[in-house]
Amino acid sequence: MVTTLLVVVIVLAIAFDYINGFHDAANSIATIVSTKVLSPFQAVLWAALFNFAAYFYFTDHKVANTIAKTVVENFITLEVILAGLIAAIMWNLFTWWFGIPSSSSHTLIGGFAGAGMAKAASLGVNVMTAINLAPILKVVAFIVLAPVIGMAISMIISIIILHISKNARPSVAEKWFKRLQLVSSAALSFTHGGNDAQKVMGIIYVAMVASNVLTTGDPMPEWIPISCYAAIALGTMSGGWKIVKTMGSKITKVNAFEGVAAESAGAVTLGITEHFGIPVSTTHTITGSIVGVGLLKRVSAVRWGVTVSLLWAWVLTIPVSATLAAIIFSFIHLFF
Repeated sequence: MVTTLLVVVIVLAIAFDYINGFHDAANSIATIVSTKVLSPFQAVLWAALFNFAAYFYFTDHKVANTIAKTVVENFITLEVILAGLIAAIMWNLFTWWFGIPSSSSHTLIGGFAGAGMAKAASLGVNVMTAINLAPILKVVAFIVLAPVIGMAISMIISIIILHISKNARPSVAEKWFKRLQLVSSAALSFTHGGNDAQKVMGIIYVAMVASNVLTTGDPMPEWIPISCYAAIALGTMSGGWKIVKTMGSKITKVNAFEGVAAESAGAVTLGITEHFGIPVSTTHTITGSIVGVGLLKRVSAVRWGVTVSLLWAWVLTIPVSATLAAIIFSFIHLFF
């Protein structure tokens, strides 16, 4: 039965995807804007197009399944999902306002898990019984692994490209790198859409199961992925200019060649993790890739002060979101 609360949860979930789009727009367009291959307006249109195009390719929904299993089914209610979504939206807006490229993925997972644990506490049972540790530990591990993998791949790609183009005239090479950056940026936006849209798909699916509209194991209604991919694409079109500045120039200065390497590394990393159903942070991945191309020049090319401040945001996102969601659930629980 479709209830008012279910409708509210679905609307908030799609709103989160929209916010995820403009919060993470910087991941897809920062380097291509900073190298002036595209204008900001052209870049967000380009990224949004490939965000949505991912709908036609990523049909296995492995990441969505991982998100859906974060909280044990017995503890999933609409109130739990609502609290998790509100907490995730609040943290996303907070970090966006201050230009901090935090992870939309991790704030959603943290919010969902925190609300589930608060539900267990309200029933007087061990809060740890409310969460499935295996998918959460996998996500936590990739807070470190995703940027490291992105960094390593970007350095390898940079070395390969430098070797191939070592005899090319600088002006000719620059022209080709700018063309290639259109491809690498499209690939990053494509895998970003495939990875991030699925997270909200999993949340909407479990909300419908909790409302008995669907039963566990039912196929996902087609309107869910279409809505999520459309929302993240529209959000990307809205941009996230404060974070673009951080990603595009504050970590390290990048040229077109380095942009190709960083974006290609980010796309490869996201493609691999999506294949294995691991909901990683696009933000962490592309940051690691940008650091990788900076390190290849010299260690001092990376602004480590900025990078360390980003690491603090990454570490805090899950626990802060979980705590916030638990508080919100406790408040909601008074009325339902």
